[in-house]
Amino acid sequence: MMTATPRLLTEVDGRPATEADLRLRALDTYGHFTAMQIRDGRARGMDLHVARLDGATRELFGTGLDGERVRAALRHALEGVRDASARVYVHWRPGPDAASTADTDAEDTASTADTASTADTTDTPNTTGSRPRIGAGTGGGTTLMVTVRPPVAPDGSAKSLMSVPYQRPVPHIKHLGGFAQIHYGRLAERAGFDDALLTGPGGVVAESAVANIAFWDDGSLVWPDAPVLTGITMALLEPRLLAAGLPSVRRRVTLADLPRYRAAFLTNSHGVAPVAAIDETVFPGDAALLKTVTELYEGVEWDRI
Repeated sequence: MMTATPRLLTEVDGRPATEADLRLRALDTYGHFTAMQIRDGRARGMDLHVARLDGATRELFGTGLDGERVRAALRHALEGVRDASARVYVHWRPGPDAASTADTDAEDTASTADTASTADTTDTPNTTGSRPRIGAGTGGGTTLMVTVRPPVAPDGSAKSLMSVPYQRPVPHIKHLGGFAQIHYGRLAERAGFDDALLTGPGGVVAESAVANIAFWDDGSLVWPDAPVLTGITMALLEPRLLAAGLPSVRRRVTLADLPRYRAAFLTNSHGVAPVAAIDETVFPGDAALLKTVTELYEGVEWDRI
């Protein structure tokens, strides 16, 4: 039986989130996540989402994250829901004797939350190196939080971006604590733009605050060669472009280079959106290009969770 998509549903390790669960996460922003759209109980690029979570968990916490555990947590949270926006967050759950740098209250609430959660049998302490990973040897483990909200789809409007002098730290991980992205995004909105474009020294273009960006020079699609998060939508599109007659390259792009490009578009979990302008640079646009790229993405098969 299908039910209406909740305004916000939050589960932690397969059960409704408690006050203690949420308090822990409010006090501990060291973690990572992935975001996806769900249609008919399916998601595009599910294997890529699982690989992203596993890779980031290994890098941040020194332990793997079982893909079936992720899928099971999503299925449980989505039970009865057909279409939705979903996120999976990964934190470290300290053991009772963990020497953590987190606030003492966070440790206390973690211990409370543990009484109703299942231990992650895939967590194996990493004893290599002089500095042990968080929770090493303390009986801690990864904990998953899944949120479910109503679905979101592109509205078809072209976006305007305001360039800002900022690049995400540890950009290849979809980590928490994106204060600067939110801050610059809001500054852009106050200035009449839709979002911020993150740039490095010399005006090197990286990504928008919430999406990857690609440029069209009438010969090839150019993804900025800069430190960025490779989004799932970008990862699904890139290998499909050449077969559609759209060569794709990675190349350094600066703000000074923008007038040479005819069109640009953004990609994130919501889909593909055209870019109308960046600062004072207005792109003529290419309707045929946007149609091809959008159809390529919409043609990607939805995976069973």
